[in-house]
Amino acid sequence: MRYASKIPAALLVLTACAGGERPAEDIDLSAGAAAAIEVTDLSGAPLGTVQLTHSCSDEAAVHLGRGLALLHSMTYEDAESAFAEATAADPDCAMGHWGQAMTVVHPLWSDPPSEARFDSGRALLEKARSMAGSDRELAYVDALAAYYEAGRGDSERPNLVAFEAGWRAFHEKYTDDPEGTAFYALAQLGTVDPGDKTYGKQRGAGAMAEQVLAAIPDHPGAHHYIIHAYDNPELSSLAVDVARSYGKVAPDIPHALHMPTHTFTRLGLWQESIDWNRRSADAALKRPVGAETSLHYFHALDYLAYAFLQGAEDERALDVLKELEGVEPPYQAHFASAYTFAAVPARLALERQMWGAAADLEARLPSAYPWETAPAMEAITYFARALGAARSGRFDQARADLETLAAMQEQVSAGNAYWGTQVEIQRLSALAWLQFEQGSPQQALSTVRAAAQLEAGTEKHPITPGEVLPARELLADMLLELGQAREALAEYEAALDRSPNRFNSLYGAGRAAELAGDAALAARYYRTLLEVTAKADTERERLGHARAYLAVDRSSGA
Repeated sequence: MRYASKIPAALLVLTACAGGERPAEDIDLSAGAAAAIEVTDLSGAPLGTVQLTHSCSDEAAVHLGRGLALLHSMTYEDAESAFAEATAADPDCAMGHWGQAMTVVHPLWSDPPSEARFDSGRALLEKARSMAGSDRELAYVDALAAYYEAGRGDSERPNLVAFEAGWRAFHEKYTDDPEGTAFYALAQLGTVDPGDKTYGKQRGAGAMAEQVLAAIPDHPGAHHYIIHAYDNPELSSLAVDVARSYGKVAPDIPHALHMPTHTFTRLGLWQESIDWNRRSADAALKRPVGAETSLHYFHALDYLAYAFLQGAEDERALDVLKELEGVEPPYQAHFASAYTFAAVPARLALERQMWGAAADLEARLPSAYPWETAPAMEAITYFARALGAARSGRFDQARADLETLAAMQEQVSAGNAYWGTQVEIQRLSALAWLQFEQGSPQQALSTVRAAAQLEAGTEKHPITPGEVLPARELLADMLLELGQAREALAEYEAALDRSPNRFNSLYGAGRAAELAGDAALAARYYRTLLEVTAKADTERERLGHARAYLAVDRSSGA
């Protein structure tokens, strides 16, 4: 081991120029000799404040700091390049090799590394081990080594469980280390059980990230991981202030500009989601991955289209689709890219009840995308087709598309239980409406309730702003069509608890209350709908009904 003979590691404090002042709480930043270096992007834009123990040269330290800040913002390709520049400047920079190995691990994304990438990361980490210049550097290596020591199998979950255990051990030894604390928070989020509605692990990870933020107000990882920790219906309001400051910490980083919109989407704050996703998409176009359009561009467009649709800004949502269709290959092959290609056209048809258009959607567009790598995302198109065909009376097509969806569900489940469940929810939802339209309402209700129950036992993936159509909302729609207004109202309200300010759930709740004879409640939901759609560029029939109801309601003095 080289570390025993090297000089004591310096404590690198890398600072930038955003954020407010909060007192340090549980993390002591005074240990060690501090060498302050401003962390900026290559353009000179700030990236945030990070702190890392290292034994690299001053020249390497600049690249090391940039790499660490980019890593926390999950800008993995640029982070890897920065860490590589650190080792080019100082070949003995252990933390530069460690950083490159860290960029292989994406705990919150559905993209486990290829065999070649996994082996490369493991080799880089062994190089870092041989160069470690302190006990703490070696502990950083050990924390990450747990991921690689789990081996590469059909599922990445054992690796992520080991990754969490590695960072737990680091944190228990170095409780004063803000970077280790941040990575431990991230690692916990990578193993969350989506069926655990106590959100216990998310609460713990969020609290740890808040400690880092209290100590380092501009820390990009603290901002990022707090938003992820609280990205659920129960906790999302806790992240609002952090969401509104993250984009100021790293104002040119696409993912830092996008992440706040996870919170805004959870709370139905559509205009803020629109503003930040537009900035994110524009920033991503300026940061291609080699010759490929970045996944961050596509990811922002999906959230952008979703927000426009909830505000009935349909023409702007159509503009997003045109923008998406105009992107020339090559594209970064990632689940987020595939999800956007499939989800945006599906959303445009389904959210507006354009069932024929949904039935006519063509799968595997654009053809240049490697769809064989993303069956869970391709399934979105077949869900939309099957549901649209069922609701427009094209029963033979609906059955055929459901058969395709069932085969995809089996294929996806074999490799990823979470996405397999999502495809099953879609299959059951579409099947229910086929049963309904073919005259079996009780069977249909049973099927769609099963879909809604499955959906309630999971969480939306960070890759999506929301289900393409929520099963709970589809259940409410069916109850409303069956004349069960009060039962429908309860389901619409449950859907709104999970996804506030969704256009169709707000309208459905208003319509159900209206049919149930609750004029005051109907008026409340319709007024909220009109407030949410204040910038509507399309007069949807449902908006017209809400306005007409409120006009009569006002004139009657209700």
